[in-house]
Amino acid sequence: MWLKTSCKLAFDIQYPTPFILMLRPRIGAQQWVEKEEYIITPNVSVTEFTDEYGNLCQRLMAPAGRFTINTSTEVHTEEFFDEQPGASFVEIQNLPSNILKYLLPSRYCESDRFNSMTFDIVKNAAPGFDQVSAIEKWLLENIIYLPESSVYPLSASEINVQGTGVCRDLAHLGIALCRSISIPARMAVGYMYNLEPMDLHAWFEAYVGGRWYTFDATQKGKKGGYVTVGYGRDAADLAIFNQFGPAVYPTAKEISVIRLD
Repeated sequence: MWLKTSCKLAFDIQYPTPFILMLRPRIGAQQWVEKEEYIITPNVSVTEFTDEYGNLCQRLMAPAGRFTINTSTEVHTEEFFDEQPGASFVEIQNLPSNILKYLLPSRYCESDRFNSMTFDIVKNAAPGFDQVSAIEKWLLENIIYLPESSVYPLSASEINVQGTGVCRDLAHLGIALCRSISIPARMAVGYMYNLEPMDLHAWFEAYVGGRWYTFDATQKGKKGGYVTVGYGRDAADLAIFNQFGPAVYPTAKEISVIRLD
């Protein structure tokens, strides 16, 4: 399916402020970016680099005053996620070296605290894809998805106790549960077609059967129409903007995803 995504951000900046942005969708196995527009007002010098996870990041100095960012892309992505029930668990010694970092605890995914709980969740599932499906099902049934209910990222342990969270919080818990039984898992952020309410979205991926598969514990039924902007260990790696100095918050934000075909 062909989607057009757009993101509009506006800031009122008191002092010149360094920014690192992550707003360009990636090109990968499941999506192709055909057109892009990236407008910054006022016009400033921008340096782009690729971070350690392969995400496209833009570095700039925003001047004092009104500062706006407008991006749009036309992307071909899968209408439904690939699924492979029965895809096998990959033994640690056979994992590619660049996957190993997604086995370890991270700032918001304290996987070392969930081993016993996860084995209870997956006890009737075959190792691999079926275990991750059991984790996704448990999250859907036990953690309430409440969009716009929190501003700051919460850890997997906090969400497990609280029982509610936004998309990134449920992703954190899903990732921690997967890693606790030695299944590599990573967080993804980007856009989702027909998301309600419309905003940027987060989900998680697990490495089984020799490749990454996508899971989203905030949505029921077959899922698709996702556009990935970035991957990382957790939300600490995946802010769409980081600014340095006195805190700056968007005075306006508008996200849209429309279908073109």
